[in-house]
Parts: sequence; C-alpha cells; structure tokens
Amino acid sequence: MENIIRIAVQKSGRLSDDSLSLIKECGIKFYNGTGKLKSTSTNFPIEFLFLRDDDIPGYVADGVADLGIVGENELVEKDKDVSVLKKLGFSKCRLSLAIPKGQTYPGVSYFEGKNIATSYPKILSDYLKSQNINAEIHEISGSVEIAPSIGLAEGICDIVSSGSTLMMNGLKEVEQIFNSEAVLIANKNLNKEKLAIVDKLLFRMNAVQTGKSNKYVLLNAPNESLDKIISLIPGMRSPTILPLAQEGWSSVHSVLSEDQFWENIEELRAAGAEGILVVPIEKMVI
Repeated sequence: MENIIRIAVQKSGRLSDDSLSLIKECGIKFYNGTGKLKSTSTNFPIEFLFLRDDDIPGYVADGVADLGIVGENELVEKDKDVSVLKKLGFSKCRLSLAIPKGQTYPGVSYFEGKNIATSYPKILSDYLKSQNINAEIHEISGSVEIAPSIGLAEGICDIVSSGSTLMMNGLKEVEQIFNSEAVLIANKNLNKEKLAIVDKLLFRMNAVQTGKSNKYVLLNAPNESLDKIISLIPGMRSPTILPLAQEGWSSVHSVLSEDQFWENIEELRAAGAEGILVVPIEKMVI
C-alpha cells in the first residue's frame, strides 16, 4: 500500500483520547467505534491500528505500522529501532521510585541491596547503574503498588501522574527517574511516497499545536502609546494597526504566546491599552 500510511494508536485510555483528539483537530475524519481494531480515514490517506501501548514500538519497528503515537516510557523500555519525529506535549507523566510512607528516606542509597517491583525493568536498571546502586528488580505486569504490602519488595518504580494512587496504597514518591510524554514515532525505512504523506501529517500537527500555544490579541490604545504597546506585543512579523473612529485612538491586533500575554498584561494596561480581547487560535501556519 504505497499511497496510504498506517498509524498505531493506543486502543483505550488517556493517551488514546489525546492522540485521537489531535488527529481530529488536524481535520482527519475516521470512525473508531467501541472494540474496533482498524479504521481508515475518509479524507486523508491514513489507516489506524488500535493496539496495546506496549506493542506499538515493536509494530512500528517491524514495519507493520508506519507511524505510532506512544509514551516515551514505553518507547525507551521496549528499546526498538525507530525514529522519533515529534514530541506531542500531552499525556505527560513521570516514572518514580516510591517506598512505604513510614520509612525514612536518606537518599537513593536506601535502595542498596533491596527489592524493587516495577513494570519498567530496563529504565529502572539503567537508572540504578547510573547511581551505582545494586538492587534486585522484580518485574511485574500490573498492580505494582501492592508489592510492598505483600512483602514482595521494599520499594516500587512506577508511572505517576497525580500521586493519588501511591497515597491510597500507603506509599510516598521519593525519586523521579524519568519524565515522559507522548511522541510520534516512525519506521526507519519509509519510501518516498509514504514520507510525503508523513510530511503532510506533520504540517497539520504543527499548525494545530502552534495555534494552541498562541493567542490572537486585540486591544484599543491611544496613538501616543503605540510604540510602547508594539514593543510588548510584537507579533509574528509586526502588529496590525487600524485607526478607530475616535480620533487619536487605534486598534492593535497581534499574535503572541499565552505566557507572553500574562507577563505583559499589566504593562499593556499601564500604557493605556483598553478593551483587551484574547481569542483562541484553532490553527496557525508559520
């Protein structure tokens, strides 16, 4: 199939929801009903495979899928030979070491000679080696948090988002060893036709994500303050200045990052800006 690409996406969960939301925002239409394992877009040359997240790196490396969206934690743990095309900025989490709440924690030396339960033996092993710590790693596939309470291990290494699961199981986070987010990965042997489709997909993703991180700002300002205001909201090339019906006033239109806006809002007001509107940007092509 030279004129279509296959992308592997997690079949359920937060990563799946975030991945499919991004793809839909790219204007790509498809149907993914409950239990569906494959789907083809009706308006873009792409086919979806809905898989377990830990299977995705292998499917992409083997060429069953051309692309995949997967957490960095799974990518590093599986250690498959694929290309990372883009960090996607969502489904962020961390891989951390945790121990029972009642234990005193003097530092990573706590784990010397102890047992640690985890679903990520490679990442954990690499970290322990970097810290010159010798510990026994017990690989288990799920319910890692229960390991200390049943005597299997003195500590665990697991994915943490809010930390509430650790608290419910009487554990406390003591070391963050790996930070993860969703990434777009690709098979390393894609032909020219498929690479051209991938470039089109990346173009759309970049436009969506750039739009999300920027805002369209409109405000009214006295003409004598324009130089100061332009210095605060310079825009992509320069702001648009339009005269108002009221003499001596202009409307200023610009694009800037949300962080920049909040840093400069007080100075804008002090310079005389009024009627400030901040509007979301759906897509942004630079």
